[in-house]
Amino acid sequence: MTLRTRLTLLYTALLSVLLLALALAVLTVMQRSLLNGVDADLRDAYGQYTNFAERFAIRPFTTNLPQPGDPFGTASEQRTISDIRGAFPDYHIQFEALIGEDIAALTLQAGGPDVQRQLLLNRLRDQIDALGTRRLAGIDPNTPIHLSDAQLLRLVASPDHQLLFSLEVKDVGLPPVLTRVLVKLTPFAYGQTSDGSTLSTPTIAYFGRSLEETSRTISTLQTIMLVLFLIGAGTAAGGAYLLAGQALAPLRTVKRAADRIGGQTLAVRVPEPKTGDEVQSLAHALNQMLDRLEGSFESQRRFTSDASHELRTPVTAIQGHASYLLRRTSPNEQQQESLNIIKNESERLTLLIGSLLELARSDGGVLHLRRQPVLALLMLQDVARELRPLAQAQNSVLEAGGQDVTFEGDPDRIKQVIINLVSNALKVGAGSIRLSSAPEPGPNTPGSGMAEKGQKGQPGVRLSVQDDGPGIAQEHLARLFDRFYRVEESRARDKGGAGLGLAIVKSIVEAHHGFIWIESVVGSGTTVNVWFPLGNLPELDDDVA
Repeated sequence: MTLRTRLTLLYTALLSVLLLALALAVLTVMQRSLLNGVDADLRDAYGQYTNFAERFAIRPFTTNLPQPGDPFGTASEQRTISDIRGAFPDYHIQFEALIGEDIAALTLQAGGPDVQRQLLLNRLRDQIDALGTRRLAGIDPNTPIHLSDAQLLRLVASPDHQLLFSLEVKDVGLPPVLTRVLVKLTPFAYGQTSDGSTLSTPTIAYFGRSLEETSRTISTLQTIMLVLFLIGAGTAAGGAYLLAGQALAPLRTVKRAADRIGGQTLAVRVPEPKTGDEVQSLAHALNQMLDRLEGSFESQRRFTSDASHELRTPVTAIQGHASYLLRRTSPNEQQQESLNIIKNESERLTLLIGSLLELARSDGGVLHLRRQPVLALLMLQDVARELRPLAQAQNSVLEAGGQDVTFEGDPDRIKQVIINLVSNALKVGAGSIRLSSAPEPGPNTPGSGMAEKGQKGQPGVRLSVQDDGPGIAQEHLARLFDRFYRVEESRARDKGGAGLGLAIVKSIVEAHHGFIWIESVVGSGTTVNVWFPLGNLPELDDDVA
């Protein structure tokens, strides 16, 4: 996952959390505000009802027949709530008389021990259910509002003798609806004495109002919040992606410049954006590091080149004098053996010096290529023809085949690559060596890393050197192109190898913008593959003059 994507996800997640918290806060405040409005409306409506009842001597409800001990009277004696039902059409009303009780005494008993509270609950339940003093309006008589024991005790024990809660209430012939209910324990007046004093009895009054409208408002608000959340999150994601892209643009510029820097392009520097931030500091630090690396590499190349030049003259003199002594004098057997060792080692040292000079030129970027069209199969056949006598002397068979693909390159350098690979195969005692060429695009080349280096899909040619030698263990494959690395130390020295051949081969291949990789199985042989891009080939004119 890219840094831009991670930043976008982080910013979007943070803003989404903030938007979600804001939406929840707004919904909570709005819901509480609406409920507070409903609660205030219930209190106002209950106050209006009690004023009407007191003014017009209206009992909560009566039956057509007198009820013994019923303080609310009968229909023939008192006017009922039905007379003013039109003033409270949207409310659910329920009254429960507690005949003979005293509110102050009830409050004291509710604060007593558990046994006392349980006796109080039992007595109140008997009052409510047994005497039939419950009166209803807008509520199904079969499903009246019922307080739990905890709610009833809290109502009696609370200082204001009041409860507010929400529950589903059912009217006759209608489905249950969520209702906000105000419950009050209050002395309800039901008449006057002859001397004009008011008669009252403790009554549990229920005043409820449907929350359907409030629920619709909350639901609409939730929908609006969800839409705003989605729009805000999407806008945040898009804005964060664009802002992250703009913020990281200098980094991408630095990365592209850094990708172009290699062993032969250390003089290139990354641009330093004038942003005055960490990106500019990073680019400046990279350039300082490149300055140090360039100086170190230049010192190393200069030392290698100078040392190789200085060593070439004395080594040539040693080789010449050893050859002179072998040809012009008559050394004994022991002296002749020593002179041969001196001559052979000086020749090997000459080859080593030449390889070091070539690598120094390659590292310094002075490995000049003479590019021209190369016929792959024809070049492999020339190499096979030149090296066949050497192969036959070692009882090896050398063949060349494949398709004749034309590509652009330096024929001498490419020929040097193939000769080096064939020589390595002969050194390990391969009995059969086959050279082949075939057209192959970049992605079909396994293990070469072309997709990472920008060669994906580019047309090219693959040259292969396959042998049936002993093979190479997997742990050695990754280091074969390291300088002075040898799989078999003693054997390589006997054959005259210095461990620089494959390093030189790799430098030549990379100078052609190609790739080299090795496939090997111990006991089954080795295949070295070299891939070259086709390059800029001249267009042939097919018209016949």
